[in-house]
Amino acid sequence: MASLPDYLVEQTEEAIRSRMLGSLPSDLDQSEGSYIWDVLAPTSIELALAALQSQEVLRRGFAGTTFGPYLDLRCAERGITRKDAVKATGQVKFTGVAGTTVPQGTRIGTLADSVKGTSSVMFETVDAAVVDSSGFVMVAVSAVDGGTTGNVPSGAVSLLITPIVGITNVTNSASMTSGADIEKDDSLLNRYYAKVRSPGTSGNKADYLNWALDVAGVGAAQVLPLWQGPGTVKVVIIGMDKRSASAPIVSAVQQYIYPTPPLVGKVPIGAVVTVVAATEVAIGIQAVLTLNGTRTLTQVKNDFTAAVRAYLSELAFSSDPAVRYVRIGSLLLDTPGVQDYANLQISGGTSNITITVGQVAVAGTVSLV
Repeated sequence: MASLPDYLVEQTEEAIRSRMLGSLPSDLDQSEGSYIWDVLAPTSIELALAALQSQEVLRRGFAGTTFGPYLDLRCAERGITRKDAVKATGQVKFTGVAGTTVPQGTRIGTLADSVKGTSSVMFETVDAAVVDSSGFVMVAVSAVDGGTTGNVPSGAVSLLITPIVGITNVTNSASMTSGADIEKDDSLLNRYYAKVRSPGTSGNKADYLNWALDVAGVGAAQVLPLWQGPGTVKVVIIGMDKRSASAPIVSAVQQYIYPTPPLVGKVPIGAVVTVVAATEVAIGIQAVLTLNGTRTLTQVKNDFTAAVRAYLSELAFSSDPAVRYVRIGSLLLDTPGVQDYANLQISGGTSNITITVGQVAVAGTVSLV
């Protein structure tokens, strides 16, 4: 909070005790350890604590300084609710005897790691499937629990939790994607501000933006009115990871705003809405480094790549999404272990990379030597 009222800030134990002692006759012994001083000391402590509690109550009463369930209550006044966690999805390959049925709801998972202290991440099949004559079948799966923990890499799923006679192996050849954690306070607060500062009115641009952001898994959105003539609106979305949104999230937004075939959605009568995922623009980076000897090249590359991803995440769907050549150089110099660099190129050149509407910059191949 920018400032607290003086009547709360000034209520310290010492100030309260001093005022109480000052209201007593001057001929009474008011020295520390006296009867009067000892009687008033506990009261001054409790009153000071009450002032601190009042400060906390005041903080929780404003959207910008509250948190957790209190922020939920503030947002609920505007019809905004915290987005639930999204389950990761993907495909799993079941290998086994031809004709073996993999029932719907079959559970598979990753191996727990006692060293890292991570538990198994479980998935379950979305539909039933049968192993064909080739000896395997690909089955769509969804994480049992929502969250980014379900975004496991390829090959991580290897455990058949639900035993099936005739199945000898299970694995995921591609990464699981689209998992998102329950919405954090800062994201919820931004949606609250967006709604109260740019209120929607009968299907204006702000309405479409707020509708898109209502859907779990959506990290940001762009709205293109009249993109194919009167009555048409295009909504471009990215995920919580600030990358192109997955197909299930795009479908969820489409069904929420403008169901196909048109049913009951959010749009006003006569509007036709198309929801698409943003187009990713891979930013490749090359440079020749001079290291200072404190870190290995591999460590430097990992740290720099993480910094680049964080930078590009900040740019995603911002008012100025261009990738700055000098900023990439600055990130490289700020990486621990780097003394200097030469021949820096981003996407094969030395100029800024323009990111247009409907695009999102993502980290491409990083080559440091």
